Amino acid sequence: MYFDVSAGLAESKPIGTMVGVTTETTAGEQPASRGGRGARERILRAATDLFYEQGIGNTGVEQLAEAAHVSKRTLYQHFPSKDELIVGYLRRVTEQRLPALTGVLADTGMTARERLLGVFDVDAARGCPFVNAAAELADAEHPARRVCSENKQAFIDTLIRLAAEAGARDPDALGHQLAVLYDGATAQGGALHSTQPAYHARAAAAALIDLATA
Repeated sequence: MYFDVSAGLAESKPIGTMVGVTTETTAGEQPASRGGRGARERILRAATDLFYEQGIGNTGVEQLAEAAHVSKRTLYQHFPSKDELIVGYLRRVTEQRLPALTGVLADTGMTARERLLGVFDVDAARGCPFVNAAAELADAEHPARRVCSENKQAFIDTLIRLAAEAGARDPDALGHQLAVLYDGATAQGGALHSTQPAYHARAAAAALIDLATA
């Protein structure tokens, strides 16, 4: 399960500085308009699609602005740094791109074992967005890395709780093992653009759960 993480993000460089585009205004120049209603939503939607599909580093500000139908000035007004836009993208993924995974883990109509196995049925052929983002962001202090870390830890904690509910003798170990299987399957699935790794990981997860609860 993935959760929104928000408080206390570190200050970062303006997008214009990061991509070699200045955002400074000349004396007496008035700030540009905010691009009309819905500009922020369009920027986040474009970032969510492009960052996930082609990677954070491969996505430039001009492409984002064009996809969002806003000027670069408007983009800067809503997200003064690329770091902030990356964090906003990951929060949006949490809220809108992973309802299937969240729904499986929270479905009280299924047994704990069924929910643990159900995470492997969720299509993640493009890989886990949090793992993908963390792999691209080398700086361990990058604010988005904290979002990734805390969301992955929340996922592990949920697996541990469900492992205990399923009757595992060592739910902490089982939860961590299943998390490793899931992340390995999504990473390989992203590399191969295939759901086959998840199929095999599910079979391994079933064997682990049966062994841990026998």
